[in-house]
Amino acid sequence: MTHGSGSPRTIGVEGLSRVEGEGSLRVVVHDGTVTDVALEIFEPPRYFEALLVDRHFTEAPDITARICGICPVAYQMSACAAMEDACGVTVDGRVASLRRLLYCGEWIQSHALHVYLLHAPDFLGCADAVQLAEQDRGAVERGLGLKRTGNLVMETIGGRAVHPVNVRVGGFYRAPDPDAVAALADPLRRARDAALETVEWVSRFDIPDVPGDYRFVALRDPGRYPIERGRPSSSDGLDADPAEFGELAVEEQVARSTALHARLAGRDPYLTGPLARYALNSDTLPPIAAEAAAAAGLGPVCSNPFQSIVVRSVELVFACDEALALVEAYTPPDPPADEVQPRPGVGTGVTEAPRGLLLQRYEIDEDGTIVRARIMPPTSQNQLTIEADLRRVVQDGLDLGDDELQWRCEQSVRNHDPCISCAAHFLDVSVLTA
Repeated sequence: MTHGSGSPRTIGVEGLSRVEGEGSLRVVVHDGTVTDVALEIFEPPRYFEALLVDRHFTEAPDITARICGICPVAYQMSACAAMEDACGVTVDGRVASLRRLLYCGEWIQSHALHVYLLHAPDFLGCADAVQLAEQDRGAVERGLGLKRTGNLVMETIGGRAVHPVNVRVGGFYRAPDPDAVAALADPLRRARDAALETVEWVSRFDIPDVPGDYRFVALRDPGRYPIERGRPSSSDGLDADPAEFGELAVEEQVARSTALHARLAGRDPYLTGPLARYALNSDTLPPIAAEAAAAAGLGPVCSNPFQSIVVRSVELVFACDEALALVEAYTPPDPPADEVQPRPGVGTGVTEAPRGLLLQRYEIDEDGTIVRARIMPPTSQNQLTIEADLRRVVQDGLDLGDDELQWRCEQSVRNHDPCISCAAHFLDVSVLTA
């Protein structure tokens, strides 16, 4: 590395294993000011939207579930919502409650994975969860126990924990056995206690105070914290139905990335995910989660991305508590699915994946054949905001040494748990001083 006057300052990060994907970061500093930041993504496109064209509308939930092994339910629920919208069907009652329970299982396992295995090591000086386990075995075991409970919910409701097979347009292929669902209660009570311990644990971390100025975008579902349904809303007054939001969210191709970048038409970039959900919906958290948030020092809005691990842990408490309430109220839906007949039309579905808003939009013909497909995951919506975060973090940290600045940059990306792809390779960080 060189540090002479006018010489480049380069920080390389090889084998970054706690984000999903492959990319590089370029930062240019001129006269003490960050003048350019580019988060470059090299992942080859997987063409899921093209694969969906000419398939029957009932196949969308199973095909899109394969996009992600960590949040397949999010893809299934958004696909179902879009197809039901196109066909003029609203799923409610017991079927909707069962969907929410399945989605809670995914939130539990995904949030536990990110908090314990991907993000917490950043705050504890550990390279990975293996090193963290050597330092604090009990914490890692607690996280794995939480993830197991989420997986158990998904297996019981969805048929298996990865790419569930019981989900269909209109509902489920079969209603889970009441005894099997009732058996989830005790594991969920233990998980809720572990989630409360998680909030207390992460609230003690040494967290950098680097607040951001965000346009938050998340679903709003009157009277309850949003998961599987709601209206896309923003901190600056947006209130749209899913179809309107699909028109407003414009994705752009940029030369430096194979991932699309999303903006709200005529507006700046925005942030979706736990910070946004909490900012727009903290008043709807159940008392147990609201009290945990207050005890952790959170106000009604959290704008520090480094505190996202605290917010995510509060959502973990919520998901455990919500799942327990749904289990205790469970009565099998009969039938387990509403009838959905195809008709020509366009439908949009938006749900809250653990990482943020996930939109799917489909056009189908009279036979139910998919004519066009659009999938907009949370990461494409957050990429520009992640770049803005990195710009601010680097600008504030120019006096840090190379190793510390490298660590801070990596941490800034992991704050948002980006799903760049299903495999992690490396992130190169280059700081060029002009």
